[in-house]
Amino acid sequence: MRGLGRRGKNRLLCGAVLIVLAAPAGLPGQSRGPIEVVDSLRRTVAIPAKVERIISLEPEITRIIVALGAGERLVGIDFFLRHQDRLFPLVFPPSERLPVVSNQGQDLNYEEAIRLRPDILFSSPSEFRMTESIERKMNRPVVALASMGRFQDLLAEIGTLGRILGKEERAAELVSFFGNRMDSVRGIGPARAANAGPSVYLSFWGSLLRTPVSYEPVEAAGGRNQASRLLPSYLGTAGATVSLEQILLWDPEVILVQGNYPPAERRVTVEGILRDPRLASVRAVRNGRVHYTFGFWYWWDPALVLVETAYLARLFDPKGFPNFDLTKEGDDIFKEFYGKEGLFSALCRVLECHEWKPE
Repeated sequence: MRGLGRRGKNRLLCGAVLIVLAAPAGLPGQSRGPIEVVDSLRRTVAIPAKVERIISLEPEITRIIVALGAGERLVGIDFFLRHQDRLFPLVFPPSERLPVVSNQGQDLNYEEAIRLRPDILFSSPSEFRMTESIERKMNRPVVALASMGRFQDLLAEIGTLGRILGKEERAAELVSFFGNRMDSVRGIGPARAANAGPSVYLSFWGSLLRTPVSYEPVEAAGGRNQASRLLPSYLGTAGATVSLEQILLWDPEVILVQGNYPPAERRVTVEGILRDPRLASVRAVRNGRVHYTFGFWYWWDPALVLVETAYLARLFDPKGFPNFDLTKEGDDIFKEFYGKEGLFSALCRVLECHEWKPE
């Protein structure tokens, strides 16, 4: 997409997804027959005509299933969403009654899964051997999907799930909303010359030295991810480990710390980085431009990534967004995805993100 303007990139992104959504899945009023989809591992998977019982081991997929209005089809929940995710119980309270079908390593509990009789299972593409193993042992279709931190893949994923679940119209609504909201973020504020936004280093996953090599909210908001030219440490992931010397060499203008945990659980904090003598020479530390952001763990919540992109745009260019209200923006976006008032406000009370102060 090099050479396109920001609006051109977004139109191309949404156009590619709409092609996915336009794939035939039966006319309105007709009973749908079996279909085939191509997952993130480039596997062609046959999907039965009726998908009424679902097991998802991929939290991003589970969130999209709920956003599509098919949460009642979930018959089990993975370990992460039950024990570590602070958002999902707010978005989908019935999840608290679902049995847990995986362990902390996201391995499937086969005995429990067989008892639940799923029509389909969803797995992570970072565990490609596990995907094949589950399909053999369960004798059910298994679809491996994840966005890998890329908007285009997230939206294509919504389209694919819309086809699988017979929710094509709702999927198209979400894709359109996402594209329009992203256009509004990119279209406000003074135009920036190419590569003129702040250089950014992201400290994710509870470590100063762990960083995503692909994180599109930064670029969409006008920043430049310093790690974007690195390769991920493992296939199917977006993370790399860097040295302290590399951070000093990059000398980023902004440091973003993953804050998607309650304050008491954060192993890396804004205050700790600002006080770290090893980082005293870094521009972001000297100028006090160290901030929390949401980040992802087991990929995204589709609503939260939109909120985060708007938040980062305000962080990078405060004058371009003089009336930005993080809580209102978040509540509006979450209502569109999940149909409930005040969801982002409730999350902010857990994460204390209402106290995140852009300069």
